[in-house]
Amino acid sequence: MYDIEKICALGRAVIETEASIIHTLVARIDHTFAAACQQLLACEGKIIVMGMGKSGHIGKKIAATFASTGSPAFFIHPGEAKHGDFGMITAKDVLLILSNSGETEEILAILPFIKRLDLVLIALTGNPQSTLAKAATINIDVSVSKEACPLGLAPTSSTTAALVMGDALAISLLEKRGFTAEDFARSHPGGTLGKKLLLRIDELMHTGHAIPKVNYDALLKTALIEMTQKKLGMTTIVYDDNRLAGVFTDGDIRRAFDKNTDIHNTYIHQVMTSMPKVITKNTLAAEALHMMQTHKITSLIVVNPENHPIGIVHLHDILRAGVV
Repeated sequence: MYDIEKICALGRAVIETEASIIHTLVARIDHTFAAACQQLLACEGKIIVMGMGKSGHIGKKIAATFASTGSPAFFIHPGEAKHGDFGMITAKDVLLILSNSGETEEILAILPFIKRLDLVLIALTGNPQSTLAKAATINIDVSVSKEACPLGLAPTSSTTAALVMGDALAISLLEKRGFTAEDFARSHPGGTLGKKLLLRIDELMHTGHAIPKVNYDALLKTALIEMTQKKLGMTTIVYDDNRLAGVFTDGDIRRAFDKNTDIHNTYIHQVMTSMPKVITKNTLAAEALHMMQTHKITSLIVVNPENHPIGIVHLHDILRAGVV
């Protein structure tokens, strides 16, 4: 049977060790770090990230972070680089290579090719005196006092340090480039954030004959027929010139029936809700969702500058689109 307290103590020790290691990196954000950012910012090509083993896994994540925050980047495996993938690298690119020891064989093997192309090489190493560190244009020290592994063998603190420093570089570039939330969404068009920041109601709203609509002087029974046919749980009410007068919803039906309203002899303007909530074209779907949630309604009427209904956006349309 497991000793729960001992297991939890070990888990906490790992986190505390790595947290303390991360804190030591703060002092290394200096002129060297700034110089690396300047080189990356000046890059006219792409940022090529490399690393072997665990450093490679961290490198892939760093490359992905660069790419999604406005700095075009991709990862190349050092072993594959010397077997053809080096052809993907151009003289305008900047290399970012990770190696805790700075003596990784596969990386040292491609240093001559890097020098031949006269590429800018930024290294993240745990040994400032290593071959890679000395060959680099700029070396950022990500050395750690110890690994979080009790045996001192498994890369833990060292990989965390490299990852955090990579994030620091990427986010510093993001800020310097003036990268915005909308820019971020454009690189994540299929994700929830992309939909929140890019999807507009124009792409979701019901238009034309799909808009439930009755005249201001129509009978309540006519409005009920219109609601049943259009299946949006509401209908707009308009004046003769098509200006919006009000809305009648499922909730209004229940309130009318509670009062024993005669559907055959009651005019819709007598039971409608005046001054309904409306939005205009080009409104973000996320903003429409927020309005619905705030006012506890399931539909919004889209109007033009003349206050004519030109569309209906329903809560279900927004939820189906993944804007949550």
